[in-house]
Amino acid sequence: LRQVWSENIELLEEFVVLLLDRSHRVLGYYKLSQGGVSGTVVDVKVLFACILKARASSFMLAHNHPSGNARPSRADIDLTKKIGKGAELLDMVLLDHLIVTGDNERYYSFADNGKI
Repeated sequence: LRQVWSENIELLEEFVVLLLDRSHRVLGYYKLSQGGVSGTVVDVKVLFACILKARASSFMLAHNHPSGNARPSRADIDLTKKIGKGAELLDMVLLDHLIVTGDNERYYSFADNGKI
């Protein structure tokens, strides 16, 4: 998944969706947004349009924190809950939301931490 990021992983925040089929095979990915140093805007309608157009059954979300701090913000938590509810209504599965940093060892997984 880190291969998706541009060289700006420690400079600009970017938000990506990884599209998967029913067997969790990767169909592709889509970079939803690129923002500034401290945030990026995610249009949930565009996210679900992308997932539906790809005919994905499940998906993973990922975004980076240029600060190097992998802890989710309140906005990250709220957005993940909102997307999870939408996925449930559309009979899709949100498998995880990852927050990555420039340090290959540092990341946060919502699923691993019981938040999905």
